[in-house]
Amino acid sequence: MSHRVLASTLAAAVMMAAPAYAQTPAAAGKATPAAAVKTTASSAIPRTPDGHPDLSGVYTNATTVPFARPANLGAKEFYTDEADRQASGRGGGGRGGAAAAGGGRGAAGGGRAANIDPETGQPALQVHYDTSQFGLSGSTIVRVSSLRTSILTGPEGKLPPLTPEAQKRQTDARAYNAQHQWDGPESRPLAERCIMWGNEGPPMMPAGYNADVQIAQGEGYVAFEQEMIHDTRVVPTDGRPHLPSSVHQWFGDARGHWDGDTLVVETTNFTNKTSVQNTPTSEQLKVTERFTRVDANTVKYEFTVDDPGTWTKPWSGELALSKIDTPLYEYACHEGNYGMANNLSGARATEKK
Repeated sequence: MSHRVLASTLAAAVMMAAPAYAQTPAAAGKATPAAAVKTTASSAIPRTPDGHPDLSGVYTNATTVPFARPANLGAKEFYTDEADRQASGRGGGGRGGAAAAGGGRGAAGGGRAANIDPETGQPALQVHYDTSQFGLSGSTIVRVSSLRTSILTGPEGKLPPLTPEAQKRQTDARAYNAQHQWDGPESRPLAERCIMWGNEGPPMMPAGYNADVQIAQGEGYVAFEQEMIHDTRVVPTDGRPHLPSSVHQWFGDARGHWDGDTLVVETTNFTNKTSVQNTPTSEQLKVTERFTRVDANTVKYEFTVDDPGTWTKPWSGELALSKIDTPLYEYACHEGNYGMANNLSGARATEKK
């Protein structure tokens, strides 16, 4: 995996604004009244010359919070404290970033086993790596502390049911793929083909590893580049309208605006090949994201997914982006995608038998 510093690349498209950090009295070792802390914490948020919070930086969204709420917690959206979390038997709330990214697999698939790929209806490839060996997981990963019981918000804490249209779409896809999943590269899932990974979003979800994102911000644009799988979303914030409804894109067509100190990004114009939480969506998909920098090191990330062609009602989630002091590293997918050739050649060998 080759190293690449992205700041100069993104700066070519987005003018980077220099942040100005202010030290709070508490950071300087002085006792400060509670009311004053709130004020100075707000002033510590870096801002661009036009006064908006500066979101620029490299962050991780790795978390131990599971995507869907454990069934035994019912409508409980927050643990009261760490002791309550431990007493619930979650040991930190899940299996880390991989749980958050894959935790919706069963829920999105209408209760199917977690090892079934909803795109193909076939057993998912089970490959396990000791990612901690390479500093990609475990204690080597920065995670924002959270008492949330799930990334999904609301009393249900799980995805709503699929519409009849979506259920039929998945049934037809599974039936087709049961016979054609090994026909060629075009029959394989998008992530396996190195086209796009579901965690890239929108909404942006934690990946099992490389759960990092770089944000570059300038006048009229904000750009989001993710380490996994290394795609960039460039979001205009200059008030321009969306593309015509007849134009569809893998990552949709994003438009941003500021709601006070919160950046709101609304994305439409998705293709009918897009998936969210391992669930194929429709062209009606709309994702609304909200980015709020709560302090110098943390961005609160909220999202709502609305697709009447896939789910019976909209659903929302929340997690945090935590600032880190390292650059992004290139995730070179195609260059090391030996599995594609091996899998297809194996299928051809099986056919000959």
